[in-house]
Amino acid sequence: MANSKTDGPRWVGIPARIFAITFLFTLLSFAVALLLSIVGAVVYSQMKHVAPNLAFAYRHVAFPFAVTVGAIALVLSLGLEIRNYRQDKTMTGRAS
Repeated sequence: MANSKTDGPRWVGIPARIFAITFLFTLLSFAVALLLSIVGAVVYSQMKHVAPNLAFAYRHVAFPFAVTVGAIALVLSLGLEIRNYRQDKTMTGRAS
């Protein structure tokens, strides 16, 4: 007889993996968007001969972009984890 703890998938780790993936993608997208928006602000300020407005890069470019990517990452990782859990459950032959 198989051990009930090892014979099938467990749902306990799914929220932790979803949170980790969402957090990492959000952080990475914020960093990349902030870098690109700061470079864009500096280039724009050099072309127009004005001081660069870096607060605009944080508030109006990087933060909304990171929130959007974080929401997309949350939905996609949730869907992938649910699909993998159901697939693993089917492969092990457990009905519930």
